[in-house]
Amino acid sequence: MANGTTRKKGAPKNAMKAARSSVVSKKGTPWGTIIAVVAIVALAASVVTYYMVASAPKREQKTREEAAAAFAPSQQDPDPSKRINGVTTTKYEGSVHVTAAERVAYDKTPPYGGPHDQAWAACNGVVYEKAVRNENMVHGLEHGAVWIAYNPAQISGEALDLLKVRVEGKPYTVMSPYPNLDKPISVQSWGHQLKLDSASDERIDQFIAALRTNPYGAYPERDATCDAQIEPGDFDPTPPGPDAKPMDYKGTAGTQQDGQPGAGQPSQPPASLPSAPATK
Repeated sequence: MANGTTRKKGAPKNAMKAARSSVVSKKGTPWGTIIAVVAIVALAASVVTYYMVASAPKREQKTREEAAAAFAPSQQDPDPSKRINGVTTTKYEGSVHVTAAERVAYDKTPPYGGPHDQAWAACNGVVYEKAVRNENMVHGLEHGAVWIAYNPAQISGEALDLLKVRVEGKPYTVMSPYPNLDKPISVQSWGHQLKLDSASDERIDQFIAALRTNPYGAYPERDATCDAQIEPGDFDPTPPGPDAKPMDYKGTAGTQQDGQPGAGQPSQPPASLPSAPATK
């Protein structure tokens, strides 16, 4: 009897173990779930990596701008560019206008003051891919803009991108190639110029911090816009001819001269241009 009872009790236990083993065996490893989780983790990692790589130039530029903030102008230090090694200054009065068909015999290359076209090149964070007419660019400087010019034979790739990140979408800032420039880079504001060899030079950011829309008399037309309503002319690489207007020119008849009502606005009707294009 005892042996029979033992056999009866043991049978269900063995059956239960066999059933559990069978269930586990049938259930198996959830490979589909594991693969899905791995895919989600990999996608999240790739998104984070892409963001970190794509945003790196802007984050690095923010760091450069924070470092250059020590060159912001103030009443006690109205022209901090005097503390930047290599800056050249020339006194230019708010000047007069020429027509789109006229050239000016500028005294500097690139020019950073003097007579200029009555219409200006857009300087609201624009990166021009082609060289732009000097007379249009100088007018933007008169409005408080900083112009980064570069020699396209010497600046390309990462160096070019490093210049672009300082300009794209930044108000009162403009950039363009300048063929045959005597240095790789030249940075201009009205009456100020800094020529450089490297796009990583911190003086570029210091110059911008010191002189872009500097409110302490660094440029003639305060509160003038950098939005433009015309396409600027093409750069002319040939030397100015004998009919070019001299630096002491008094202005062409029929053009709206500085100091007249509305002189901070172009006299031509608007064209279909975006207010702040990123490239040209």
